[in-house]
Amino acid sequence: MGVPALVMLALGLWGLDRGGMWRDEAVSFQVGRRTVPRIWLLLHDVDAVHGLYYLLLRPVLAVHPGEVALRLPSVCAATVTAGLVAALGARLARPRVGLWAGLLYAVAPMAGHYAQEGRSYALVAAGATAATLLFVRAVRDGTWWPYGAVLSLTCWLHEFAVLLLPAHAVSLALARAGARVWRGWGSAAAAVVAALVPMVVVSRGQSAQLAWLRTPTADTAERLLRRFLGPTDEVFWVCLALAVVGLVGLVGRRGEPTCAGVALPLVVVPPVVLMLASQFSPLYVDRYVLYALSGAPLLVASGAERVAGAVGRRPLPRSPSVPLAGVLAIALSLLHQFPLLQEDRDPRSRPDDLGAVSRAVARKVEPGDPVLFLPASTRNVALTYPGAFRGTRDVVLVAGAAGSGTLYGREAGPAEVRRRLARVDRVWVVADRKLLAGRGAPGSPVERAKADVLGREFLGQDEAVRGGLTVRLYVRPVSPLLAPQPPPPRPGPS
Repeated sequence: MGVPALVMLALGLWGLDRGGMWRDEAVSFQVGRRTVPRIWLLLHDVDAVHGLYYLLLRPVLAVHPGEVALRLPSVCAATVTAGLVAALGARLARPRVGLWAGLLYAVAPMAGHYAQEGRSYALVAAGATAATLLFVRAVRDGTWWPYGAVLSLTCWLHEFAVLLLPAHAVSLALARAGARVWRGWGSAAAAVVAALVPMVVVSRGQSAQLAWLRTPTADTAERLLRRFLGPTDEVFWVCLALAVVGLVGLVGRRGEPTCAGVALPLVVVPPVVLMLASQFSPLYVDRYVLYALSGAPLLVASGAERVAGAVGRRPLPRSPSVPLAGVLAIALSLLHQFPLLQEDRDPRSRPDDLGAVSRAVARKVEPGDPVLFLPASTRNVALTYPGAFRGTRDVVLVAGAAGSGTLYGREAGPAEVRRRLARVDRVWVVADRKLLAGRGAPGSPVERAKADVLGREFLGQDEAVRGGLTVRLYVRPVSPLLAPQPPPPRPGPS
């Protein structure tokens, strides 16, 4: 467990301060610094599914608010996950399988990506992997309450972790578990579902937050498989071949779960169930099933163990050369994927970089200047980096984010927005770049009013583009009737 955890910790800490947060991290940062009553007020309106994470984040950011502190819980969670994957491999197979599986998890670009995200997904992966380890133990010793408790807590970090239950049910079926085991697991599963009901009821009322999702396709599934096994062709095909070999040990002795019998359902069932459900109502994003990644290195390591055993004429002895050969192979895969890891530590690898936007604002916008955010969610920049906006005037804001129990504050209605913009001759606009380019439709009457007034009454001038966001100055053109007229030309000599 120790070596994979140390490798994951080192990779997670490397480049942790990217110099900018992206939009989702910024939400975590600004909500995690609110008081508990204000967080509770927010959860009645949006983001109930992340409520526990925000509450856990609050004491961390109270010590030292910043990007590194925001991401440290994810680094620690990924470190724990790598160790737990190693423990699963050692328990289900042998120590060297655990060592290889844990290292494979640690060097996986997908694991490294979310280890450096200030969101809940790495914590969910740690909880799900811990629950899977407790599941394996419970099958053998009959103690199910720790499994139910850890999985319930994990589901409160993100409700889609409940898809571990059908994955574990498939593992029990593959292990041909007896009635006593099924009863114990069934009781624990019922407790998990009962504990999750309040979350489901509240989050269903907030489902509009997922309106941006699209129906997953076969390409979506292929991309996820590549993220699980390796994004480069060389690593992907080797790992896929080893994973297929690992399936040879899918079913073992009656009542005994095997490494492949636990790993295959873990890596397949949650994504497949969520993708199928998303054919009716889109719910799928790959980060929602990050925890399923833990099964992939277990399958690959199990296959590598079978290949290693087949190389010799007899079962290989307990020699350090065999585990070392596997470690060297994993090190080669790390070197091969190193450019991807480097690229991931560049803030431009995220959908946007609010730190860069705030620096552009600080260079161009003066105190007293009016500022407009289009859509309102781009106000995230000002909430996360308020120093760049100090002294500016938010044209349409009527109530702050924390006080109003919202993510981005409350804005004036459409008619009032038009009146307020009619009183300014120039305004700095922080906007979604696609929206200004006409490649997206404003999502509410207020946003449509902003876009309409800008398009009809103002002209865009100075601009600073930073990823998906634009900082642009809009100026009201001077009417030709009111503009100062040039003096008439002097008559020339007759």
